[in-house]
Amino acid sequence: MSDANVKLVADFCRAWSRRDVDEIVEYFTEDAVYHNIPMPPINGKQAIANILRAIVGPASAIDWEVLNVAASGALVFTERIDGFEMAGRKVELPVAGVFEVVDGKIKAWRDYFDMATWTRQTSAG
Repeated sequence: MSDANVKLVADFCRAWSRRDVDEIVEYFTEDAVYHNIPMPPINGKQAIANILRAIVGPASAIDWEVLNVAASGALVFTERIDGFEMAGRKVELPVAGVFEVVDGKIKAWRDYFDMATWTRQTSAG
């Protein structure tokens, strides 16, 4: 099962490059939880779609590089560099992500990152 879960998460990460929120959200269960750890969790597929639109919308390009991946049963751990191009700026965010996969869908997704790194790169300056 771990191999299938790793493939699902890898496919999910690649899907971001297409910037199609409808495609991305199909990776989630209806009752999924998405938690960017510096912020409150987002509960449910529709709420996740709404926040993903806010993330994807300003980006003219997205490219996530998965540096390392490990799996244990239903859990898939990723070390990534999440790349975005926004307003002509290149943003690169180091992220550690934990995915819980149930029946071929993401039931929980937690990303751990430094908010100051994101803010420093996305703020007008």
